[in-house]
Amino acid sequence: MERLKNIDDLKRLRDALNIEITRPVLEVCGGSACRAGGSKKVVLAVKNEADIRGIDLEVKVTGCRGLCSKGPNVKVRPHGYFYTRVKPDMVASLLGYTIGANTPFRPLLYRDDILSEPIEKVEDIPLYKKQFRLVLRHNGRIDPKSITDYIKIGGYSALQKALSSMTPDDVLNEIDKANLRGRGGAGFPAGKKWKHTKSAKSDIKLIVANGDEGDPGAFMDRSIMEGNPHSLLEGMLLNAYAIGAQYGFIYVRHEYPLAVENLNAAISEARELGLLGKNILGIDFSFDISIREGAGAFVCGESTALIASIEGARGFPRPRPPRLSEVGGGVWGYPTNLNNIETFANVPIIIEKGADYFLSIGTESSPGTKVFALAGKVKNSCLVEVPMGITLREIVYDIGGGILGNKKFKAIQTGGPSGGCLPEGMLDTPVDFDTLTKAGSMMGSGGMIVLDEDNCMVDVAKYFLSFCQSESCGKCPPCRIGTYQMLQILERITTGKGEHGDIGRLEEIGKKVVEGSLCGLGNSAPNPVLSTIKYFRQEYEEHIYDKYCRSKTCAGLGLYVIDDEACFLCGLCKEACSFDAIKEGKDKFFIDQDYCTKCKACYTACPIEAVKIEKKTSVKVSKSH
Repeated sequence: MERLKNIDDLKRLRDALNIEITRPVLEVCGGSACRAGGSKKVVLAVKNEADIRGIDLEVKVTGCRGLCSKGPNVKVRPHGYFYTRVKPDMVASLLGYTIGANTPFRPLLYRDDILSEPIEKVEDIPLYKKQFRLVLRHNGRIDPKSITDYIKIGGYSALQKALSSMTPDDVLNEIDKANLRGRGGAGFPAGKKWKHTKSAKSDIKLIVANGDEGDPGAFMDRSIMEGNPHSLLEGMLLNAYAIGAQYGFIYVRHEYPLAVENLNAAISEARELGLLGKNILGIDFSFDISIREGAGAFVCGESTALIASIEGARGFPRPRPPRLSEVGGGVWGYPTNLNNIETFANVPIIIEKGADYFLSIGTESSPGTKVFALAGKVKNSCLVEVPMGITLREIVYDIGGGILGNKKFKAIQTGGPSGGCLPEGMLDTPVDFDTLTKAGSMMGSGGMIVLDEDNCMVDVAKYFLSFCQSESCGKCPPCRIGTYQMLQILERITTGKGEHGDIGRLEEIGKKVVEGSLCGLGNSAPNPVLSTIKYFRQEYEEHIYDKYCRSKTCAGLGLYVIDDEACFLCGLCKEACSFDAIKEGKDKFFIDQDYCTKCKACYTACPIEAVKIEKKTSVKVSKSH
């Protein structure tokens, strides 16, 4: 492509690209989830079948649409038909019906379940009705490796507006007025952070986009980087123009190869077109971006540890001040502005549509939208974007479709491993930065994991604390030693060795870890334990005093018995027992408690749930047993 020499060249290019397309376009989701389901093979099958049939169509590989549990997804334009779980061997029928007969191919249309009526158009699917897709509005519409696709739908128009009619201070004030709060979890106003960096007395200023998304079950930033990388680049360009920065880094986890691939392609295209580099669009504004890949350390999501990693050092957090935005605090000592990926992706929207538009969405203290990765025991594992202020219940049931197997909802973990678990009684809690914090959880970067009646909350707390403990850099004693001590106590409790006073010890140590840790990892690592003690204390007490796990998750707890009326004497429990605890009596099997190690082998092996795990106090063992 020919380099754009000025702002008018960008306008002319956009006008030239906006020509009406008459041939059919198949938009095939190319996000990581759909790729894992075989979307690349679907693309090849579509191209081969189109060649065989002589059909003139365009195949566009797009970013994630959000409906991850039903991929690979395909949308056909201009028909508007939306297909789910498309396989290569279905492509011939899909094209035959859709393109040949101009009618939808019903077997691939979206259904809530096998008994429900199929839905033809994506906008009619319940999962999307309560969403407000702002940051993700172009995911699923454009090829992330095509800068012309992005420009055609209005991309870089915010940059065009800023460079042609706004001063750097105008851009800065608009972001500050919009009260854009950092989407990485802390919720600090981006405008105030930008102003602080701009005021630093240094000729060189840097920008860092934090794509080190390490929360289990989280894929919000990944989907933006994979599906619409130019929105991130445009946000960074506007930030650079506003504060006078010359260089930028995108810090991405090495485990995100598709994101790195698409970002590299986007940066190359932007440089070629003159939207990155020297004298952008012919004015005295120069800015360039490079990628730095992290090795997967969760602690490098913390700003100072991330800076150390970019510099080539081990990712250790350091005390502040100096702040990143000050001389001596940022990358190689230069003042550095750091925001996460989703925060930058919001910036072009604010500059293009104005701060008042952004403030009209969400709540007064948390304007705009938030992208969440909804996972766990929910029917629709999906990527969603909702206005701030929506309730947890609406996300879980109206968007997520409810609990898998129609089981009972138990809790929702928000904010990733550093967040908290909220019970059913708090499902009507509005989702915004301040309300979730008051409830004992946090927004975090946007991970949400739904738990049902089969989840043991003590075991869940142990899982998340184990993650944080293993990811601790070990630099400060409160985090290094405190999380280890808490984990040891939880190990005892979940194996039937809990003691009186363990709950109090967990609370005491947890509070000291929060107060004494150097960085955000340690400050928030006890949250899963403290929140589950707050809302599910009875489960801790059952584990310690009754030696019982109501979810039947923890081995070593409870009394194992065989229900004589249910048992049909198949003998599988006896075969599974390695300790000869299953004895055969007259027309029955029973468990010899002197030999039983509570390993759960018999419980797992029984096909009809005749092996029961009960509280010791609630079971009367017959003399024959």
